[in-house]
Amino acid sequence: MDLTKIIAVSGRLGLFQMNAQTRGGVVATSILDGKRIVTSAAQQISVLSEIRIYCIGKEVPLTEVFEKMLAYEKGGPAQVKPKAPVTDLEAYFFEVLEDYDEERVYPSDIKKIIQWYNLLVDQKIIALPKPKPDKKEKSDTKPKKK
Repeated sequence: MDLTKIIAVSGRLGLFQMNAQTRGGVVATSILDGKRIVTSAAQQISVLSEIRIYCIGKEVPLTEVFEKMLAYEKGGPAQVKPKAPVTDLEAYFFEVLEDYDEERVYPSDIKKIIQWYNLLVDQKIIALPKPKPDKKEKSDTKPKKK
C-alpha cells in the first residue's frame, strides 16, 4: 500500500494526490472530483504515509491501520459511518485496532480515519492484496508426456 503521494490539506475536504512541489506548497489533484489545487505555505499538509496512530506503548503507521481495516471489512467500506455516535466510533476502532490509546486518539481523529479509508476504498486506491496462486497447484496441472 503506497500512500506516499496522498495528502490531506488543512482547510480542505477530502484527500489529494500530490503532483509537484513548489516553493511555497504543492500542486495536487483532488481524489474526489479531480480538481487541481495549489497550496500555500500557510496550509498544513499531511502525507498519509507519515501519519502515526498512538497505541499503548507504540505508534502504528496509518497504512497499517488501513490494512487492518481492509482485513476487518474484507475490502469493503467501513461498517460504521463517520457521523456515528462517539461510542460507536470508539467500539469500532477497538475492534480494528485493539490497543489504540483512547486518551490520545480523539473521536474526531477516528472520524477522519474512517472518512479517509472509505474514500480510498471507493476510489480503489487501497484494496485487499490479491491471493497468490500456489506453486504446487501449477505443478500438478502439467500435461503428462506420452
